[in-house]
Amino acid sequence: MRSKFQIDVTVVTNEFIDHYMAEANGEYVKVYLYMLRHQQESVSMEMIAEALNHTEADVHRALAYWKRLGVLVADQEESAAALTEERTLRDEKRPEEPKTVQTMLPAEVSQAPVADKKIPKARSVYTPEQISSLAQEEDFTQLLYIAQKYMNKVFTPRECEVFAYLYDGLHMSAELLEYLVEYCAQGGHSNIRYIETVAINWHEKEIVTVERAKAYTTSYTKDGFAVMKAFGLNDRKPGEAENEMIRRWFKEYGFAKELVIEACNRTLETIHNPSFQYADKILSEWKKAGVKHLNDVKQLDARRESRKTADSGAAKRQPVAPRTTKNQFHNFEQRDTNYDAMVLERLKERLGEQ
Repeated sequence: MRSKFQIDVTVVTNEFIDHYMAEANGEYVKVYLYMLRHQQESVSMEMIAEALNHTEADVHRALAYWKRLGVLVADQEESAAALTEERTLRDEKRPEEPKTVQTMLPAEVSQAPVADKKIPKARSVYTPEQISSLAQEEDFTQLLYIAQKYMNKVFTPRECEVFAYLYDGLHMSAELLEYLVEYCAQGGHSNIRYIETVAINWHEKEIVTVERAKAYTTSYTKDGFAVMKAFGLNDRKPGEAENEMIRRWFKEYGFAKELVIEACNRTLETIHNPSFQYADKILSEWKKAGVKHLNDVKQLDARRESRKTADSGAAKRQPVAPRTTKNQFHNFEQRDTNYDAMVLERLKERLGEQ
């Protein structure tokens, strides 16, 4: 029997809400809540992905993120069982069955190791003494200075500790981390947890130079994707020159996505082909005209149409000069001789002679 007052609930700790939830990606929070709901069950990556409308790669990244922070930890018995099963599968060279996610519990103990070598181990915590030691290096000191300028704040010990981990623990160069901060700040993200998440993502993708980071960030921006979709170019990524124009439209001109998409649509309506150059001309003209919103474009169109109507009306009101036609009888200069006067004069002369 079951009490009618019994309610199935999932309890989320205040510590998670106060210290972890606000800093985390929303998709990661969904995975955590799902694992919390099913913490006594054995669930697979596929099950989580299907339930949350994620990809398995998304689920894997979310679990790795919470494990790195020590929020989730694998049950030791299941970890050992999973390791034994993995070895057995490898020895027998049989196709591997869908992986089962080890039971995750809100944890205060150290995390279980992650099998993927690209995912960093548990994040090292740097003491103030270690950070002071790193501060003796000019590159690290300059990195902290530049990062604080970009983020327009004075770093807390926690923020200095994160940069120490990225610089010393993940061996990311100061130049790469400077670009990371610039990239995040330009996107309106100055939260240290966000910066750390992006940095770890780059580390997992083996992005170790600024050039590779720029290629990655420009190829996979939401703005670039929106432009390619508007042009119907879904089968490829934008090229270098195209990325530069996209960057100019959004970053230099500061146009909203709706304006850029409108320019793309007008390009297709006019020349019936996707042309970054043509769209660039439209947006450059809008920039010169001081366009900020779609309403500004509509007003610009109305003024242009009004000028056309006025010019057309003025042309109709101008007097038309009489049209003169020439034929074979008018192709010579007309004479002014008065033949009547001439005849009269001759007659007088004859009468005088008589």
